[in-house]
Amino acid sequence: MRIFENYESEVRGYIRSFPTIFEKAKNSILVDEQGVEYIDFFAGAGTLNYGHNNEHITNALLEYLKKDGVVHGLDMATTAKKEFIHSFQENILKPRNLEYKLQFTGPTGTNAVETALKLARLVKGRSNIISFTNGYHGLTQGSLSITGNNEYRDESYISRCNAAFMPYDGYFENIDTIEYLRKFLADGSSGVDTPAAIIVETVQGEGGINVASKEWLQRLEAICREFDILLIIDDIQVGNGRTGEFFSFEFAGINPDIVTLSKSIGGGLPMAMLLFKPELDQWKPGEHTGTFRGNNLAFVAAKTAIENYWTNDDLSKAVFYKEKILKKHLESIVQKYKQYNISIRGRGLVYGFEVLNDSSVASEISAKCFNNGLIVETAGSEGQVIKFLPPLIIDEKTLKNGLEIFEKSVEEVFLEKEKHLKMEF
Repeated sequence: MRIFENYESEVRGYIRSFPTIFEKAKNSILVDEQGVEYIDFFAGAGTLNYGHNNEHITNALLEYLKKDGVVHGLDMATTAKKEFIHSFQENILKPRNLEYKLQFTGPTGTNAVETALKLARLVKGRSNIISFTNGYHGLTQGSLSITGNNEYRDESYISRCNAAFMPYDGYFENIDTIEYLRKFLADGSSGVDTPAAIIVETVQGEGGINVASKEWLQRLEAICREFDILLIIDDIQVGNGRTGEFFSFEFAGINPDIVTLSKSIGGGLPMAMLLFKPELDQWKPGEHTGTFRGNNLAFVAAKTAIENYWTNDDLSKAVFYKEKILKKHLESIVQKYKQYNISIRGRGLVYGFEVLNDSSVASEISAKCFNNGLIVETAGSEGQVIKFLPPLIIDEKTLKNGLEIFEKSVEEVFLEKEKHLKMEF
């Protein structure tokens, strides 16, 4: 690891949590240079929904490259882009009765968010954006202004204006947070300007796996319609099948004005895009650009993933089936260690595990999991939540093996804590 310590910036993050050099990966398994295997419950922070080196995607990419397919084309028309757009329309949007224009942005999620904010402000002629407590939307300037975590915000030394934060679903006990929001919007002296848009994650990933209910999302959409506000769904981490359906908002029956997509939409390759209702397409040609707003290899990978996994509901059924396994195992750990006041929550294959009375436990469990052969990260404002993000295609046996490693690691951490307490007394 010395080469990374000597030459790579101190900004590096996950390498500190998982201190080994990975050499190979396949499906749900990572292998380091020493040949040690790790079950992956991290999936590239939700980028690898279809697993590492998915066979369908790899073969399609190799064929495309062998034919000298266009790799870089800015936003010019290419065969790869044409075929992706057609497949996305036919297999994703039309079956869900969604009518959206597509805009390809720079290749990361924060690029899609920046574009969404810029477009919303352009269309509505207003500067303010409302986001929510514990929301995470990226770390470039515009995205950072609507990201809640102080650890990210304080170090940027920028003016974080033109954004207001409201409480997410369940942020307060026994307080209706939609009515709370409505009061601010309806009161002309509240100090909160009518926003161009409200941006929300249906499941807050980095924020600690906070889950918005169907009713809360429906009422949020109604608020947007009442006050002529655009509704933006940030589906970057929990879209693309993570919650079972392709879009995480489908279960609520809502119709967002704008949707941001990235991470797994590119089949493991860098790609981000914006979906928006046709009447919002008020850009002038070239008004929002970027050198890498047309990753043709990602178009190939994305089309392949769609046509192998989204022409029927088999993957959705598999996600819901595996959710039951995941949830049941976590609930058994909660019952086994009632004295530690554990909370679990999630949808589909994104779940959180939090020890409510000790915020340090999550990082200790994650480290222990790594030593035992499982990659699982933390989330939340203080890194207090273990976040489960296994590839959607993980097989049942590997999922159960990973959960057994997790339970073993939890037991080891709790035993060490109990031993330490006895030594103190």
